[in-house]
Amino acid sequence: MTPPVDAWPTTIAAITLVTDDLEATDRFYREVFGLEPVFGDDASSVFRFGEALINLLRREAAPELVDPAPIAPVDAGVRSVMTVQVDDVDAWCARLRDRGVELLNGPMDRPWGPRTASFRDPSGQVWELAT
Repeated sequence: MTPPVDAWPTTIAAITLVTDDLEATDRFYREVFGLEPVFGDDASSVFRFGEALINLLRREAAPELVDPAPIAPVDAGVRSVMTVQVDDVDAWCARLRDRGVELLNGPMDRPWGPRTASFRDPSGQVWELAT
């Protein structure tokens, strides 16, 4: 029997991001987001981001999670965007630039309401700041 719709989980526990360069991506999350890993080994680094865990997983270790689906190469294009809500997009963009992060776009006012800006981590994962 299927659970009722109102029983569906509403919290994301973990997001796994595949990386071709674990060391550079780990450093990015430490330096740009100011996070410290809660776990790390030769295959991954895990950071707590609010209530969720962000698992940076070395490309070579990823197939066991998704087989038989293939792991896309970093140059395959953007397939997801993770949005972080902030009070002041412009101020956060200034902080990112101070940390050497190049913005993909923004800050800009979107027709659907929020002010946003986007940037990429070293593995090509796109993050968006939004009010």
